[in-house]
Amino acid sequence: MKVIPAVAASIGALMLSGCMVGPKYVKPAVPLSPAFKEATPDMYKESTDWHIAQPADTAQRGEWWRIFGDEQLNGLEPLVAANNQNLKVADARFREARALIRFNHASLYPTVTAEPFAGGLRESANRPYFSTSSPQGKGVGDILLPVDMNYEIDVWGRVRRTVSAAREEAQASAGDRQTVMLSLQAELAVDYFEARSADAQEKLLNDTVKSYEEAYRITNNRFEGGVSPKSDVDQALTQLEAARVQARDITLQRAQFEHAIAVLLGQPPATFTLATAPLAARPPAIPPGLPSELLERRPDIAAAERRVAEANDRIGIARAAFYPTISLNGSVGVEATSFGNLFNPASLVWALGPTLSQTIFDAGRRAAVSEQANASFDETVATYRQTTLTAFQQVEDNLVALRVLQQEADHQHQATAAAESAEQIFNNRYVGGLDTYLQVVTAQTTALSNERNDIDIMRRQMDASVLLIKALGGGWNVSDLPKL
Repeated sequence: MKVIPAVAASIGALMLSGCMVGPKYVKPAVPLSPAFKEATPDMYKESTDWHIAQPADTAQRGEWWRIFGDEQLNGLEPLVAANNQNLKVADARFREARALIRFNHASLYPTVTAEPFAGGLRESANRPYFSTSSPQGKGVGDILLPVDMNYEIDVWGRVRRTVSAAREEAQASAGDRQTVMLSLQAELAVDYFEARSADAQEKLLNDTVKSYEEAYRITNNRFEGGVSPKSDVDQALTQLEAARVQARDITLQRAQFEHAIAVLLGQPPATFTLATAPLAARPPAIPPGLPSELLERRPDIAAAERRVAEANDRIGIARAAFYPTISLNGSVGVEATSFGNLFNPASLVWALGPTLSQTIFDAGRRAAVSEQANASFDETVATYRQTTLTAFQQVEDNLVALRVLQQEADHQHQATAAAESAEQIFNNRYVGGLDTYLQVVTAQTTALSNERNDIDIMRRQMDASVLLIKALGGGWNVSDLPKL
């Protein structure tokens, strides 16, 4: 029995001297700039709402949509996390990845099995080398109660790297889940503001229809009184019916956005109704911060970086295959020919000892796996860097959109005011008999087009604000990754 302590001591020494083959992980460098190109000083001069973010600024975290100050939106957004089915898919994938950590972590411990056996055995008298002293034609009983143990000693770090890779994949899955949630929340906000913009367009067009109905009534009275020709009546009716068509078309668009919102909330469109409320809001001030901060604030960037770390562990796992596998195998139990002598001290059986296994020839299989692991690592590094570059692009795109749209809004307000004034002037001149109705129609068309542009620019500003928040990570931070 002195063999057991000696074997245990040798195994302990091997465990203590175990190493981790493969490269040590170093976070890849990514191309950075000192500031966002579109977040220029001139941008902040044009609007008092904009300012350069300072380190002490409080980032909008968690419920980022509250920055818009819309109570109905505030009530809808939490329903995405509770009911959206795509998010539930991402949740399930994260739980699956987390369970895989426990599965791989179990390999750090011995596997203990028991396989009791009780039965009879009769040996053939005609088998080769049969002993003549054996009782021919008779059987013997065999009862075996063993407990077996198998344990792979992680000398080269294969098991530890497998656990680490599973942990990093689970963290990446958590980042994927947050990316899905942020995308769904942003999609809901965009659809919400699209619906509100449609409400504003519909109100404008309904008011326009009423105005055109009055113009048609006046023109028809003038025709019946012999003051205006029939062509004026036809032109007035054309304007009126065209406005009615546009109003109906907006109703269709608005219904489709309402249906999209219902599905995002996990509800059938038939059971959801969004109350009408025309868009009348200004985009909030959203300081972009520094490009380097984006690496901590984007969940998709964090997920891509975790997969780089996972790919690095895969290289170590592939390299460990070139080294011998050392396992400790043991068995203890009792064996007897009957239950009467099963627990007799003489029935004790045991075996203990290490096993070394080394692949000598595999026709380049391990080398190919190692090459594949290195190529996969290079792929994930490139994906990580591309994800970062795409994030920078999205921020720049929405920063320039907000800057240019603010300038467009200022010019559009002036154009709308001038078009409405011209419409009133031409209408008065027509009533006074100084101009034809064609000039009134032209002025009406120009005024309506500019009024609709006013609303459309407002919609685009709100959409760009939502997309900028999404591009900035929506208040998420890399510290929110679970510590698995």
